[in-house]
Amino acid sequence: MRYLSTRGHAPVLDFEAVVLAGLASDGGLYVPENFPQVTPQQLASWRSLSYTGLALEVMHPYVGNALTRDELKSLIDGAYASFRHSAIAPLKQLGDDQWLLELFHGPTLAFKDFALQLLGPMVDFFLKRADQKVVVVGATSGDTGSAALAGMRGRARIQSFILFPHGRVSDVQRRQMTTMTDVNIHNIAVEGTFDDCQDIVKSLFADAAFRNAHNLVAVNSINWARILAQVVYYFYAALRLGAPSQAVSFCVPTGNFGDIYAGYVAKQMGLPIDRLIIASNRNNILTRGLNTGTYKMQGVQPSLSPSMDIQISSNFERLLFDLYGRDAPALEGAMIDLRTSGSQTLSAAAWAGLKQDFDAHCVEDDETLQTIRRIYDQTGELLDPHTAVGIASAQACNTRTPLVTLATAHPAKFPDAVKQASSIHPALPPHLANLFDLPERFDILPNARDAVASYIESQKI
Repeated sequence: MRYLSTRGHAPVLDFEAVVLAGLASDGGLYVPENFPQVTPQQLASWRSLSYTGLALEVMHPYVGNALTRDELKSLIDGAYASFRHSAIAPLKQLGDDQWLLELFHGPTLAFKDFALQLLGPMVDFFLKRADQKVVVVGATSGDTGSAALAGMRGRARIQSFILFPHGRVSDVQRRQMTTMTDVNIHNIAVEGTFDDCQDIVKSLFADAAFRNAHNLVAVNSINWARILAQVVYYFYAALRLGAPSQAVSFCVPTGNFGDIYAGYVAKQMGLPIDRLIIASNRNNILTRGLNTGTYKMQGVQPSLSPSMDIQISSNFERLLFDLYGRDAPALEGAMIDLRTSGSQTLSAAAWAGLKQDFDAHCVEDDETLQTIRRIYDQTGELLDPHTAVGIASAQACNTRTPLVTLATAHPAKFPDAVKQASSIHPALPPHLANLFDLPERFDILPNARDAVASYIESQKI
């Protein structure tokens, strides 16, 4: 399996090189040359597999010669051993053809654990084999940071630097990062938005001299391995709801488009997915893009679902690459237009292709709170605000199939919003019960690329 950059100028790489590169050297994102195809007969044979067994089958074709089947199995088994539910990604029924896929049973209580508890050990495996060291740099709107750090803490070959928007993540999200005091962990609170953090990270990777001098590796969902690990739970849910004989739809609360893009990949592989519903909060660039054909940036507005407070959805570029017929020069021009003018009008063919697979809906904070309260009253399930955005969007969109909403975080990660909606303060699980008693360690930096670069150089061991 080989991987191409969406911009068309970076070298074609194998899986190991893509994992260690993260962002392509031309500023694009890596995608596979083709999507391996799964037949209905194969799907039927996978119904009885455990989550880890299914992950091995789904991921192995993308790995090529980078890992043997046994090596990949060992990494997968280790990644999910710390999950606190026997099913790893349990399904719960909320109503007629309405389902919830719980993705928060990992160590940091968010869906990011599915990828990042695997990515850290995988990077470490490759580094040991090559006798190398790297500097991991990532940006987080709240959940990626703690999941990434949990997967990389204590690893001598990896120095990890995570940027998060100062004052724009929940207290639980922040403390899950800043209470990790391993010597290879560095938390940076940037005086700006998540988009600012993401721009700084991308600029560091775009600086070839800096990238090469420090052996930078990306852990954001710009890293293909992040997407690949998330593809698995779409197969897992669909198989349990009748695939391949029954099609399934999914509603995904998303900001950076990585989680729902994983669903698109599953569909391209042959999983019978009917609709993919983009659920947005008031920062609804994706909803507006689908409804109007124009992808236009606006200022980021704080919300009760802060992990979705994003205007530049990085992984949307991967989808656009396919929608533009994998025409890298055309896509590169469109991305340059977006950066220079703040707006991108999709071609007629690209817009039609987008609407062929996707629907979109946006939810304001009042409706988010109402949804948390209503679902609790009706079912006894307590939702975090991001999942509530997903449920509200799912119920606003008509589908012909069973509809699965991804529950992306545990309600205890956002206790203030949950209590405001339900009058219930959600308790942290026992393994995090002392989170607010632990000392924090982080540094506050201005919203400036050079300040972050200097900090990395001064802290790197």
